[in-house]
Amino acid sequence: PPLGRIQDPYGFRCVPQIHGPAQDAADALEEVLVVEINAAAENPLISPEDMAAYHHGGFYQAQLALALDHFRLAVTQVARLSTSRLSTLNEPAYTRLRPFLADHEPASSGVMILEYAAAAALGDLRAFSAPASLGHAVLSRGVEEQASFASLAARQTLRACGAYRLVVGCELVSAVRALRQRDLRPDPELPVGRAMELAESVLGLDQTDRPLTDDVTAAAALLDRFTDIWRGSES
Repeated sequence: PPLGRIQDPYGFRCVPQIHGPAQDAADALEEVLVVEINAAAENPLISPEDMAAYHHGGFYQAQLALALDHFRLAVTQVARLSTSRLSTLNEPAYTRLRPFLADHEPASSGVMILEYAAAAALGDLRAFSAPASLGHAVLSRGVEEQASFASLAARQTLRACGAYRLVVGCELVSAVRALRQRDLRPDPELPVGRAMELAESVLGLDQTDRPLTDDVTAAAALLDRFTDIWRGSES
């Protein structure tokens, strides 16, 4: 028989090495947020005890801006891995299925368009991941000669998360279709098996060529519930 592949693509081999740093970045961001939410950052700080106003720099959110920038860069790495796996799912050499997981109708395109949608979302994600903390501004006649740009970093993070959800939603739709076509299911006792059952409950069986917008939207909406499954707190 012909020899098998010597190595699998990075999308399957490097999950711990890429998802791990992203988890660390998320944990670090959460720690910073907990501190900042509970900090007295208002300037000036009013002290009723001595009836005084103290001007300070506690409002300066450099740590938050840097944590947000770090988080977005880490998420971008994860999304790049997702698009890699999505491309692999379109290849018969890896799946033993038709190109683009298409049905058996001639010239069917299957999930081909999802690769384009994910690539476009990844482009948005890369743009949103540019470090906001690199910004600079001098205001108020030079008195306020620095800016953390933490608010910009927060807005970019919200946009980045939206793009990330789209990328993963595209991969999920394709992965579920591939498993269905191979008649494979993960062990339902494992978190991945329960996630598969949940995905199948919302993704229809129709594999004919049609708009996949609703499928991707439904898949992306499952990500929070997948988190609950992973943590063991699903309802």
